[in-house]
Amino acid sequence: MNLRVAISLLLALAVVSGCVSKKKYLELDLRANKLENELKDRNLYIAQLEDELAQLRVDTARLGQELRASEKQYVDLLNESVDRTQLLNQELQAKTAELENKERLLLAFQGELEDREQKVKELNGIIQRQDSLSNALLAKVEAALVSFNEDELTVEMKGGKVYVSLSDQLLFQSGSANVNNKGREALLKVAEVLKKNPDIQVTIEGHTDNVPIRTAKFQDNWDLSVLRATEVVRILIWSGEVDPTRLKAAGRGQHQPVASNETRETRAQNRRTEIILEPDLSELYELLNAQ
Repeated sequence: MNLRVAISLLLALAVVSGCVSKKKYLELDLRANKLENELKDRNLYIAQLEDELAQLRVDTARLGQELRASEKQYVDLLNESVDRTQLLNQELQAKTAELENKERLLLAFQGELEDREQKVKELNGIIQRQDSLSNALLAKVEAALVSFNEDELTVEMKGGKVYVSLSDQLLFQSGSANVNNKGREALLKVAEVLKKNPDIQVTIEGHTDNVPIRTAKFQDNWDLSVLRATEVVRILIWSGEVDPTRLKAAGRGQHQPVASNETRETRAQNRRTEIILEPDLSELYELLNAQ
């Protein structure tokens, strides 16, 4: 039984029993209607609120899931960011160490390069001095031997050394190692230059053409070239008074020709004795060895 029915029954009983007037009954009935309508409105509102509450619970559950998913994503991103940061820090440290090492190497290389540049300057200075000495020596030898013509001897500079090439026509008779008078004159003039330039080292090389020789004194061209070189050395020492420690003798035989050996003229060019004058390079060698 609802509220409206219960109120109606109570009013009806009240009227029948004479306890309530009709007017009062009507007022009460109107009030009951009003209360019933208010109750319906309240019930509808409660139902609406219950629906909203249910939806809120659904939304809350969904938002809770989304929040937990967002929290998990945030934690994953945070962990990934931490790992990435650590990796980047490690890479940065490695790059920094590599850069510092390269800077150290660069500084060391710059220091080494400066040292090398300094040594190159020193070498160039020494080489220029040696060239100056060689040029001066060349001029002195040419001046000392100016009375001899080109068929008898030549003077030139090659590789920083002065070469005095004397023909066998000037020095020797054919097949002989005995120096003749004009050859001795030329050698003594060279000896005078050597005595005035004590730092010059001297090598005497004997050369022949390719025509074989075999005599009681010479077994082959090797013998002839060696004995001619040593004969020149003896004259420079005994007659020219050159310090023997400065002299070296070598026989080259026919194996270092300056011409083809195909004609009499070219073979004559190959028959020669070379006096090679070399300035003292000890300073240069010491600097090279120091490197």
